[in-house]
Amino acid sequence: MALLVALGLLMVGICPVALCQQDGTLGRNTELQEDQNNGTLVDSVTLASINTDFAFSLYKQLALNNPDKNIVFSPFSISFALAVLSLGASSNTLKEILEGLKFNLTETPEADIHRGFGNLLHMLSQPGDQVQLSTGNAMFVEKHLQILTEFKEKARALYQAEASSTDFQQPHEAKNLINDYVSKQTHGKIKELISDLDDQTLMVLVNYIYFKGKWKKPFDPLDTFDSEFHLDKKRTVTVPMMNIENLITPYFRDEKLSCSVVQLKYTGNASALFILPDEGKMQQLEDSLQPETLRRWKGSLRPRVISKLSLPKFSISTDYSLENILPQLGIREVFSTQADLSRITGNKGLKVSQVVHKAVLDVGETGTEAAAATGVKYLFKSRKWFTMIVYFDRPFLMIIYDTNTQTPLFMAKVTNPKRG
Repeated sequence: MALLVALGLLMVGICPVALCQQDGTLGRNTELQEDQNNGTLVDSVTLASINTDFAFSLYKQLALNNPDKNIVFSPFSISFALAVLSLGASSNTLKEILEGLKFNLTETPEADIHRGFGNLLHMLSQPGDQVQLSTGNAMFVEKHLQILTEFKEKARALYQAEASSTDFQQPHEAKNLINDYVSKQTHGKIKELISDLDDQTLMVLVNYIYFKGKWKKPFDPLDTFDSEFHLDKKRTVTVPMMNIENLITPYFRDEKLSCSVVQLKYTGNASALFILPDEGKMQQLEDSLQPETLRRWKGSLRPRVISKLSLPKFSISTDYSLENILPQLGIREVFSTQADLSRITGNKGLKVSQVVHKAVLDVGETGTEAAAATGVKYLFKSRKWFTMIVYFDRPFLMIIYDTNTQTPLFMAKVTNPKRG
């Protein structure tokens, strides 16, 4: 099983002819040193908190725009793509992007933000972990467009992003080139990130992330059976339900937010949190999501014996046009003719026309993600011992994060496991 996400930022020319400049350097804003040892890195704990703030803010907008629908996205992928884009931004456009990503620019200089992202990418790219996690950035650039050497070098040094010359005057071939690249990087799971290209497209920035994890304590396929999943008080669907008995795993009952939190670990440096709101409390839970909420949950988890845990087995996918969502987070100018992406080409002739985000989430007995419970029932066996049974048979939230850096990699809301 695997979770796959790809995001593409399509940039078009406001004045295409003016963009064909000679390749060169910026000659300003050179505080972003190539040597990442200079300056102050944003430590991983702080960066994780900031990324969580962005994740929850984006989630709330997606939930508002997609009521009662499944939600799957990677805040990691989106924030990294926007961070690469910000390397080429100036003035208010730059300020909006970084503040939209929840950075306080009076506390953290731009250079330190990029070094922090670069260090995080380096840490997540270390080989040898039992979790398969691969992520990367790529730039597809119109072959006649000359981008500045400094932008290319910083994108490569900090974000491992390589630029490829592309003929966007042949839109069908360019689309296939980009989609084939994404399909290869996501092991064939995301076959068509880009459905069409604007005839003025000059550059496409792509970020992908591929995650494959095995449960530390897998479910037995022989214990999977069909069961009801409650969409609401009146409607149900039948889904394959996975089951495991006598599971010792971290658990926390949050009385303040009326929800239960179960952690399932992968073999390696990743874990998944499954959050079940009490009946009628989903909206309250969503409204309360803050970085400190996640910190409190993680700090409160304690090993508990769950006599029977039931989770749905499913595969869901989503796609979003984030150019309609990101302005709600304050990232507006980059989509307008006022966009200042002059650190890419040397002038202000570019704007972002589309931000396409696609994700596929597979959940099964051997691994990866899915979960949340409709209720927690305590069955007393004696005066001293009781049995806790947890059924994940109604809408729930899920967060997958890297345990070394505490970085949220993926977030999901499962309202209907049967709706692919």
